Amino acid sequence: MRSCDAALHTLCDTQREVSAHYLISEAGRVWQLVDESRRAWHAGVGAWGRVTDVNSRSIGIELANNGAQPFAEPQMIALETLLEGILARWSIPTERVLGHSDVAIGRKIDPGPRFDWRRLARRGLAVWPEPGRPGDLAADARRAGYVWSDGQDGALLQALRMRLRPWAQGPEDDTDRALVASLAARWPAAT
Repeated sequence: MRSCDAALHTLCDTQREVSAHYLISEAGRVWQLVDESRRAWHAGVGAWGRVTDVNSRSIGIELANNGAQPFAEPQMIALETLLEGILARWSIPTERVLGHSDVAIGRKIDPGPRFDWRRLARRGLAVWPEPGRPGDLAADARRAGYVWSDGQDGALLQALRMRLRPWAQGPEDDTDRALVASLAARWPAAT
């Protein structure tokens, strides 16, 4: 969306068949658009591990950001506060804090390369891997929970890098394999 107002309008338009539980503006204003106990339609078609319908098992948070700009400090503070409450209310482990790019390989790219996953991990709101021994990237990604179709290996690498190495270029390398192996150790048997 070109603005938070446009996102709010779209998420509240019943004809658009898209919604989210929350929207957070750049200034840190939070709108609750759907009750947490109800299904929202934020991820579209998405899967994680054995969950083939992410929308029915998730709480969607949309962040107003065009993907090219850093996320504003008030927005990140509001997100951290909101996440703390959601994780506590629903007993969600930090390894289940995911981006749309994690659950909709090749179709969604948000929150994008500017999103600070490491910051969330430092606050205990997500996980961040420490490089381990390089393994088999595809096998470890599947073990962690990533789901993708045949022929989408490039999209998988893009999704992994958006989360772990946003500015990395070129073919898969040992740093990618080491980070994903570490994630798989932290996210075993995704359900």
